[in-house]
Amino acid sequence: MNDASLHTRTVVVERDFPHPAEKIWRALTQPHLIEAWLMKSDFAPVPGHRFSFNADWGSVACEVVVIEPNSSLSYTWSAMGLESVVTWTLCPTSTGTHLRMEQTGFRPEQEQAYLGAQYGWTTFMAELENVLSREN
Repeated sequence: MNDASLHTRTVVVERDFPHPAEKIWRALTQPHLIEAWLMKSDFAPVPGHRFSFNADWGSVACEVVVIEPNSSLSYTWSAMGLESVVTWTLCPTSTGTHLRMEQTGFRPEQEQAYLGAQYGWTTFMAELENVLSREN
């Protein structure tokens, strides 16, 4: 572990969904569904695949790190000086799926990015709920 990683912060957003992990996995990995709740992307669920998220404010350069279908998804997230990793973890529950999003790598001087991510991921998670309730 390098010294810099000791001084970074993490944003975590967790939510229980009344949907099976397979349905949430589709929303996390299919570009047309990702666009409906997050941003336009050329994502593909392949380790090493480089892709980007695009919004009116700019774009995010990413690379898939981990793909474990219906269980775990991790990708790098590089934008405006922020070098971070986003990890999604899906855990089945008796009523559906517990979804955890963790974004690591916020340096102390990146307070605005850190606060923006806290707000942004909470908003995106609510949009994900809307997409899931509309999808069959």
